[in-house]
Formats: sequence, C-alpha cells, structure tokens
Amino acid sequence: MSNNGWWTAARLQFAHFSGIARASEARGRGSGVVLRFDRVRPARRQRFQPLRGREITPQFLDALLRALSRWNCPVISADEVCARIGRSGAPGRFVCLTFDGGSRDIATFAYPILARHRVPFTVYLPTAFPDGVGEAWWLALEQVIARADRIALLIGDNERQFDTKTVAAKTQVFHFLAGWLRTMPPPALSAAIEDLCKRYAVDLAAVTREAVMDWDELSRLAADPNVTIGSATVSYPVLANLPNAAAETEIAKGRRVLQAALGRDARHFAFPFGDRRSFGAEHVAMARQTGLAAAMTSIPGVIGPGPVDRFALPRIAWDGRQRSLHALRVVLSGLMPSAARRIGRNDNG
Repeated sequence: MSNNGWWTAARLQFAHFSGIARASEARGRGSGVVLRFDRVRPARRQRFQPLRGREITPQFLDALLRALSRWNCPVISADEVCARIGRSGAPGRFVCLTFDGGSRDIATFAYPILARHRVPFTVYLPTAFPDGVGEAWWLALEQVIARADRIALLIGDNERQFDTKTVAAKTQVFHFLAGWLRTMPPPALSAAIEDLCKRYAVDLAAVTREAVMDWDELSRLAADPNVTIGSATVSYPVLANLPNAAAETEIAKGRRVLQAALGRDARHFAFPFGDRRSFGAEHVAMARQTGLAAAMTSIPGVIGPGPVDRFALPRIAWDGRQRSLHALRVVLSGLMPSAARRIGRNDNG
C-alpha cells in the first residue's frame, strides 16, 4: 500500500471508530455509492490470481448485505438511482449493486444470496458473449501465463520473450500484456490474443463460453423483477480505440440485441472497462443520444451531494479482502466523499 493509500485507510478507520461518521449520518448527511463487481466465487488456492481484485467471495457479499441492513442503508435499483438524481435536493445515502460481464458465477453463487436478501442488482452484459462469439481475452491471457514458464509473442515487428516462472513475474507480465492489448483496435487485439492462445494451447472460445452465462441462464435471471440486465456494447471493446461511427454502433447495437433476446427494453448501459483511458466525452454523448436512462463508468466516486451526470455515473470497485466494511460506512456517511475517489480501483486489466 502506498503512503497515500495508507493515510486514506487510516482516516477512514478513524472516522468510523471515533463515531464521527455515525454523527454525520444522524445529521442526515449521506452519499450514494454504486458498487462494481465482476465475479462472485469461492476463494481459490492458486497463488497466481491477477484479476482477484475484481471479484469477491459469496461470504463477503452476504456480509456486505447484512451490514447494509444493520446500517439501515437501502439497496436500490439502477432505475431508482436515476429517479433520485432527477429529484431536487441530495439523493441521500444508498448502495446500488452492479456486476460487469455477465459471469456465470453470478447465477451460481451471487444470485442465491441476493435473492435471499431480496435486493435489486444490475448485470451489464456484452451481448456477443452469450452467443459464444465474444472474446474474454483477459481470462485467456491469465490461463496462458498460468501454464507457461516463458511467454513469447510478437509485439510490433519483434518477437518478445518474457520469463513467467514465478508468481511475481507472472503477475508483472500479465499486467504489462493486458495494458498493451488494451491499446489496440479490436481486429489487432483479436489477432494478438488468438496467436498467443494458439501458441500455448488455450481455447479462447471455450474460456469465454465457460465464464459467461448463455441466453437461457440470462432469461431465467431476468425473470426476477429485482434483476436489471443492462448492456455493455456487443463485443466489449475499448471505445477510445474505435472510430466514432463504430463506437456508436457498438453502443446502439448492444442495446438492440439485448432487447431482442430478452423481450424488454434495455435502458441501462456500462462503458466497457469504464476508466478514463477507455472512453471520452464523445462516448458519453453517444450514450445520451441513444435513448438510454443512464450509463455507468468505472471511475471511482460517490453520488451526491453535488450534481452528477446520469450518463457518466461513478462506481467503486470494493475488494472485500483489502477494504473493510467500516471504511464503506464512512464513505456512505457523506463525511469523506473525496476518499471514495482515492480508494476506488481502476485496475481493469
């Protein structure tokens, strides 16, 4: 943890244990928080887990929901977030739960817990993935590196080799290659990851199919009125790497495919990856013009008490292994909204 991270964590803990945060709640202050998760699954023993910060365990999800109930903090839907933003005055204290990518373990591990607590949540789906034609390249990259002690691939016109014998080396190489892949336009990215998967016998299509719900599973999930299925484009590209016309098509077509598959309007959207490198003001304008109700980013922040753009809503990725629920309560209290921006993660791989 950096010095700034340590200092922020210390301030949050002090605000909780000193009672300052609870006093702030009692005075009617509070902030809304949209939490972002990718996967919910039991803890694994593998030492190499470069994407672990993007997942939580079922036990943490249950503890989170129990804590929110004790704190009398409502868990609200994405539609209710929009409604609160549209009213005059502060939107108040709340949590909205969102899950990116349509991972199958949402149905397997998360949904039974969420249904038992009777709370609403939103799943943001790249619509090519349930059709079996999407590419969860970050998961395939993890498997390639996990299997090999040395990685070789073409970067530009040069073949580069990377030592991946140790967990530390594997993690470093994963983040380097993920960052490099994210700079590419989609055709070049697909060519690069397909070449890498062929070299190291990883079935990219199978990895994606295994990880993501199919349309039958999504339809069963969507039958619950507490579940909102939103779009996250068709193929989950970095929109900043696309020509504007192609980016606009990804946003609009993702919504249309979802509506056709589930037979209902798809009013909510999340920018793929969602950090400041992956989209810009022009993409926010596209989402606004497509007739959506709202668009989520992955830029850390809270909602309230000041104005917020419904088409660039902030979210916080909360890693239950590294961040305490005490710290979350302080953020919700409205006492330290700036802290939310420092403790949020942007490691979108």
